[in-house]
Amino acid sequence: MKILELCTFSAGGCGVWQRVKQEAQEFHKLGEEVLIFSSNLEKGTNKIVSENENLNGIKIRRFPATKLGGESFMKWLSEKAVKEALQFSPDVIFAHNYRHIHTLKALKIAKILKMQGKKCKVFLVTHAPFVEGNITRSFISKLIVRFYDKIIGPSILNKFDKILAISNWEIPYLLNAGAKRSNIEYVPNGIPEEFFKQKKSKEENKILFLGRIAPKKKLETLIFSIPYIKDKRIRIEIVGPYEADYTHMLENLIRRLKVSDRIIFSKPIYGLKQKIKKIDSCKMFVLPSRVEGMPQALIEAMARGKTVIGSNSIAIRDIITNGKTGYLFEFNNPKSLAEKINLALDKNKRIGISAKNYVKRFEWGRIIAKIYSIIRN
Repeated sequence: MKILELCTFSAGGCGVWQRVKQEAQEFHKLGEEVLIFSSNLEKGTNKIVSENENLNGIKIRRFPATKLGGESFMKWLSEKAVKEALQFSPDVIFAHNYRHIHTLKALKIAKILKMQGKKCKVFLVTHAPFVEGNITRSFISKLIVRFYDKIIGPSILNKFDKILAISNWEIPYLLNAGAKRSNIEYVPNGIPEEFFKQKKSKEENKILFLGRIAPKKKLETLIFSIPYIKDKRIRIEIVGPYEADYTHMLENLIRRLKVSDRIIFSKPIYGLKQKIKKIDSCKMFVLPSRVEGMPQALIEAMARGKTVIGSNSIAIRDIITNGKTGYLFEFNNPKSLAEKINLALDKNKRIGISAKNYVKRFEWGRIIAKIYSIIRN
C-alpha cells in the first residue's frame, strides 16, 4: 500500500509533525511505502529547510511556502507537488489540519486519480483547531474561521472518506461545521512503545514542563506558583523550543520574583530515549496551558507513571480525571496550581500508576491497528 502524508511542517517542534512522523514510521515498519509532503519552513522559526530528506527509509519532500498568517499558508502544495503526488499514485492520503488549503488539494489529487482509474482514499486528520473561545485569534482570523466553518466546511467535510478527530472534545465542533457523525472517527495521537518499555531512570526533586515555550502555555502561572509551594527545595525545569519575546518576559518575571535558583531552562529534546529519561527525572509534570489540541507531552508523562497536573481547560480535562489520573487546577490561578502541587507531593504513587494504566490505550500499536481497520472498512 502506498501512503501519502500531507502536513504543514516537518521540521522543528510541532505536534502535528510528531503525529505524522510516528504514524509514517509505524506504517513503514509494517511494510507500507510512505511519502511525506510538507512546506520547507521550520516550525517556530524563519528557517528554510532542505527540499528532500530520508527518514529511515521514509522520503520527505518539502515545497516552498507563502505565509498566510499563523500556521496557514497561501500555498505550498503547488501544481508541481500535485504532479509529484499523482506520479506517486497513493492508495491512501492522510491530510493533516482542518481548515488548511492543502487538505482541499488532497481531495483534488484523489479525484484526478479516480478519473485515471485509480482508487485513492482520503482521510482528514483534524488536529483540534477549534480554539476554546477563539482566545488566541485576532478579530480578522475569527471572521475567516467563521466563514470557513459556515461556507467551506459543510461543502467539503463529508467528501473525505473519514474524518479522524484526535480528541473527543472536538467532535461537537465538527458536527457544527457540517460533518456527519457517521463520518467521524476518534483516532488520537499515539505513544511509542518505548514509553512503556524503557528502563526507569533516576528521579530528582523537580517539577517538569516539556513543550513549546510560547504564550499559550501560560508558564507564568507556574512561575507565580513558586512562593506557594511548600517544598522550598523543589526546582522547576522548563524544556523545549522557545519564542524569544515570551521567554524574555518569563526571565524578567523570574528575576523580579527572585526565584532564579528554583528554575532551569533546558534545550529542546528530540531523541526518544533522551526524552523519556528527562521525563523520568521529575517528580511530577505540569501543563498550565489555556489552549491544547491533544496534549502529547501530558500522555507521555502519564505513560512513565508520573503524577500530572494540568489546567482545567477542555483538552486537558479530556485526558485527566481529577484525583484519579492526575489533578486539574483553576486556569491562570497560581495558588490553585500550588495547592495541587502540594497535594501531589503529599500523596503516594497511586495516581501515577492509574495514569499509566489509562494511557495504555494510546500505545501506537493499538492506534495503527484502528487506522488499518478504518482504511479497510
